[in-house]
Amino acid sequence: MTADLVIPSHLLPRDGRFGSGPSKVRDAQVRALVDANPGVLGTSHRQAPVRGLVGDVRRMIAELYNLPDGYEVLLSNGGSTFVWDAAAFGLVESKAQLAAFGEFGAKFASSVEAAPHLDTPTVHRAEPGSIVEPVFEAGVDTYGWPHNETSTGATAPVRRVAGAADALMVVDGTSAAGGIELDAREVDFYYFAPQKSFASDGGLWFALASPAALARIESIAATGRYIPPSLSLADVVTNSRAEQTINTPAIATLVMMRAQLEWMLAGGGLRAMAARSAASSSAIYAWAEASDFAVPFVTNPGHRSPVVATIDLSKEVDSARLQAVLRKHGIVDVFPYRKLGRNQLRIAVFPAVDTADVVALLQCIDWVVNHW
Repeated sequence: MTADLVIPSHLLPRDGRFGSGPSKVRDAQVRALVDANPGVLGTSHRQAPVRGLVGDVRRMIAELYNLPDGYEVLLSNGGSTFVWDAAAFGLVESKAQLAAFGEFGAKFASSVEAAPHLDTPTVHRAEPGSIVEPVFEAGVDTYGWPHNETSTGATAPVRRVAGAADALMVVDGTSAAGGIELDAREVDFYYFAPQKSFASDGGLWFALASPAALARIESIAATGRYIPPSLSLADVVTNSRAEQTINTPAIATLVMMRAQLEWMLAGGGLRAMAARSAASSSAIYAWAEASDFAVPFVTNPGHRSPVVATIDLSKEVDSARLQAVLRKHGIVDVFPYRKLGRNQLRIAVFPAVDTADVVALLQCIDWVVNHW
C-alpha cells in the first residue's frame, strides 16, 4: 500500500516546506518576532516603534528594487484582492486592457469588468500554462497583467507597451516580487504580497508606485468619483508617506518581512535572490524533462516560472496519493492550484528555500514512485 511507504530518512529534505504562500519562514524571522516583544508587538501603530518598522520596510524595499527617483513604496491592509478593486476605483481612468492567463489575472479583469464607472475593458486571454502580453490599443489608459501567475507557474515579461507613453503599466507581482528580477522603470504600479518570497504572513499589500501612478491616483481622487474609503489609494499614499496604514496593520508580518529584507539585502539583493530561485526551479525542470512520469506543465521554457514550478504527472502516478506520502514525511504543500483540476505538483522555490532541499524533494518523489 502506498500509505505504508517509509521514505529513507537520509533522502528527506532538511526543511519540507514548498508552499506557494504561505511559504517557508526562516528561523531568524521567528527570532525577530521574539526580539520585537514587547518593544514593538502589542504597541500602537500610530507611535514611533511601529512607524519606524514601517519606515524600515519601505526603505529596504526601495533599496531592493533600486527605485528610480520619484517612485514610492506604498502599503495597506488586505491582500492582492484589495488591490484589484482599489485599482478599478483609483488607477483606471476610463479604459483598461488586461491580460488573463490564470486565476490572478482573471480576477483582476473581473474587478475591472464589473466597475460601472469604467468603459468595458479589453481582455486578452490565454489558456493556463501559456501567457499573453498586452499590445498597444488607442484609448487605453491602463494596461494590467501578472508578472508571475501563481496558479499556473507561467511568467510574463514586464516591459512598457510601445506607443503607450501616457498609459499606466499595472503589474501583479504577488508571487514574483523578491524572486524575479525587475526593472522598476518598466512599470508604474507593481503590487505584491508578503507571504511569498518575503516569507511573512498575509494581511498586507505593497506596491512600487511611479510618479505617473501617484499623479493618476491624485487626479482621480480629485474628480469626485465615488471610491469606498477602504479602497482609497489616495488615503494609502497619505498614510504610507506617514509610515502608517489606514487601519491597524499586521505588525508581526512587518517584523518578519523586515527580517527577510535584511537577509535579502545582506545576501546580495534582488539579483542574488533571483539566482537562488532560478537554481532551484532549473533543477525541477531538468528533473521533469528527464523523467518518464513527469513533464513541465508550461511547455515554453521561456515562460516557465523561476519561483513556482508546475509539473504534470502521468496518469499512473496519482498526485493526491503522492502528496499524502510526502506529507506524512513532513514534505508539505506541493498540491496544484485547485481550479486547474490537473494531476500535477506545484512546487514553490522562493529565495528562502534551499536548492539542496529541492534536490532532496525530487529524490523523495522518485523513491516513492519507484516503490509505488
